[in-house]
Amino acid sequence: MDRFEPISQTALRELREETGIEAELGPLIEVYEIMEPPSEACQDGFHYVLIDYLARWLAGEPVAGDDADQACFVTLEAALNLVVEDDLKDVLLKSHALMGARQTD
Repeated sequence: MDRFEPISQTALRELREETGIEAELGPLIEVYEIMEPPSEACQDGFHYVLIDYLARWLAGEPVAGDDADQACFVTLEAALNLVVEDDLKDVLLKSHALMGARQTD
């Protein structure tokens, strides 16, 4: 986040910078806090807070940012097969359920 930047603007800016996608931000899906103590692999350890929102694509073709090998649109089933972390699978499933609920409103 940039100083005094609202979380919603940060989410949209990061999405645009990391993938080239323009989107409309939807509701909050989940907040994850990940803490790893110092270890041989990571001497300082780390503490991340990940804030996941549902977003509706508006424009742009996905392009991988500097921290990804590739970026593309896939089906939910394909995404679940690609993702190995349980928390990421959880975000995908919650997002998909929320999208279905929003379409019936």
